[in-house]
Amino acid sequence: MIHQNAAPPRSVFVWFSNQPYLLLSLTSLFWASNIVLGRYVAGHIPPVTLACARWVGAFFLLLPFAWPHLRRDWPALRAHIPLLLALALTGFAANTTLAYWGLIHTQALNGLLIQSAGPLCVALWTLILFGVRLSVAQMLGIAASMTGVLVIILRGDLTALANVQINKGDAMLAAALFIFGIYSALMLRRPVTHPMSLIVFTIGCGALMTIPPMIWELASGATLVLDRLTLATLVYAMIFPSALAYLFFNRGIALIGPNRAAPFLHMMPVFGSAMAIVFLGEQLRLFHLLGYALVLAGVFIASRR
Repeated sequence: MIHQNAAPPRSVFVWFSNQPYLLLSLTSLFWASNIVLGRYVAGHIPPVTLACARWVGAFFLLLPFAWPHLRRDWPALRAHIPLLLALALTGFAANTTLAYWGLIHTQALNGLLIQSAGPLCVALWTLILFGVRLSVAQMLGIAASMTGVLVIILRGDLTALANVQINKGDAMLAAALFIFGIYSALMLRRPVTHPMSLIVFTIGCGALMTIPPMIWELASGATLVLDRLTLATLVYAMIFPSALAYLFFNRGIALIGPNRAAPFLHMMPVFGSAMAIVFLGEQLRLFHLLGYALVLAGVFIASRR
């Protein structure tokens, strides 16, 4: 029996593609899982090789869907080659390579703390490049959500912040986040094309940029073990934190702008701690609930018009 009031699949897709808060929340979930996964396989898969395989796989995964749009949008893409190469470098090649490299050397606490500075990096670059200033609501929202992040990752003891030590892994993750802020800001100047055209072209360019350092890495003695863990990691990384997350993030920025989208990055440590509770058996405590409430309040305040 066919229900007459059932929404056709395209209507559901159109509705989903116009829900920026849902898209950005899923983006944070996928990227948080990527950090957890990247830390888990650190030392098992060489970092540059993981970044290269991730983007090469995501490119070929999306290419069949993007090809008709690429052919139609090629004149617009060709007219913005320098910008697209900058997006490929900052959003894909340099960002992910440094992040995977840093996860080999840093602790989870340090990594989550660094991620909480994401909205500040986006705000800094939108101000430097385009003169876009934060509104009072955005500043208050960022402050509230960052406080929530600190409550979670410091387990309710803000004095533990004084004991955090900076190492080369922290520096790499901070550099990756700083570079990703450039990508988020530059998205304001993206050419008017179909989303699939933009994401596949920039992913393809980013994948090409990672090939030379991957060759250097493997030639330097790093080894890639092709086992079930490696294959499962690559498949997951290609689909969720790569293809889907960047499509969702780009669409979210297109709908509400980078400064309103950036506070959703604060949800990454929230999702990360939640995954630790579910998959690693950690107990849910009062500081988790307080931190979640602060983060969600901050995201709500900063993402409003």
